[in-house]
Amino acid sequence: MKKMIAGLAAIASSGMAFSQSSVTIFGVMDVAVAWSSNKSEDLRPITAAHPASAGSVSVSRTELQSGRLVPTRIGFRGTEDLGGGLAAGFWLEAANLVDTGEVTGQFFSRRSTVSLLGRLGELRLGRDYVPTFWNDSIFDPFGVIGAGQSLIYAANSVNPLGGGGGFGGNPYVVRASNSVGYFLPKGLNGFYGQAMYIFNEQTSYDPSSAAPLTPNTGSAGRGYSGRFGYAAGKLDTAVAFTSAITADNPAAGSRDEVQHISWGANYDLDFMKLFGQITRVKYERNFAIQSAGGQPEATLTGWVVGAHFPVGPGVVRVGYSRADYDLNNGAPDPKADKLAVGYIHNLSRRTALYATVARVSNKNKAALLANGPAFVNNAVFTPTTSTAAEFGIRSAF
Repeated sequence: MKKMIAGLAAIASSGMAFSQSSVTIFGVMDVAVAWSSNKSEDLRPITAAHPASAGSVSVSRTELQSGRLVPTRIGFRGTEDLGGGLAAGFWLEAANLVDTGEVTGQFFSRRSTVSLLGRLGELRLGRDYVPTFWNDSIFDPFGVIGAGQSLIYAANSVNPLGGGGGFGGNPYVVRASNSVGYFLPKGLNGFYGQAMYIFNEQTSYDPSSAAPLTPNTGSAGRGYSGRFGYAAGKLDTAVAFTSAITADNPAAGSRDEVQHISWGANYDLDFMKLFGQITRVKYERNFAIQSAGGQPEATLTGWVVGAHFPVGPGVVRVGYSRADYDLNNGAPDPKADKLAVGYIHNLSRRTALYATVARVSNKNKAALLANGPAFVNNAVFTPTTSTAAEFGIRSAF
């Protein structure tokens, strides 16, 4: 590994000499001892057919987990001065697990982009974070990482309607491949913004009647996202949105779409820093041809508030969040609340120890976790509480 890094550094140095470029190798190693216990209870009413409660059942686990404060990664980034105020840049970033040494996902799945930067802003192409993710991360006191991550992010990452993706099948909760993004230039008196278009890379037919009537051969996967905010002094606030077509079925004349919008802010009072965010995600199936089944839809609304309290070389973090579902299925709406408390102790600029404890309370068959194995969830037992604790170390390079 040392020889490989030394070789890459030598290549980077050689490149700098001839093309006025700069290349940086960077990364984070983060691992924690994590414990979790997730409880389900028999909440059925006592009747003649059900004369006694079956009680409760819990599943628990103690393990080593990577990236509980900051996601583990290794990456390469660089820029080249093209003259006239113009520059080119690239960013390649891979995820890895400290506890096993494995690389997770495709090798550069965290980010793989090439950019053109100038006085008018930045044009960026490739696999990158969607703008709504930055609201989720920056305005969550736990940065959507570890046991303390807000229920906004946790609920939006799981599809309660079944199938893959996030809420409503949204594939763009965190990142998007095949994207083109634009970032406003700096120096706009505190205003900032970005926009993203996501290609679905489907084949078009002319005439359209020649298209095969099979699911997801039309507009599925197409999306767009944006974020606009203001950061000056002690305040940072932004609104963000993502719209994605999650399924397209020409044969049934239906199209599934997800709309995600959020607003958040943080404010630094010196003795503490306040955080807050509210999010609404709506899934809807639109019928070009009205058919049996009606027009199903579902909505997720969530919010988080929290604070950072500087304490000597560290910081105490506190967060309280809530997620409310409206699944339009005639059953009571699921909901969940979460309280998390943590502490980061900085040993140096790059190295820190940290600890977090969190507890989720689920109601009406919500099944959101603080961490660990899935609930026992069946006709007898209903998920209720999830408790988690973790202690770890982070080292950046």
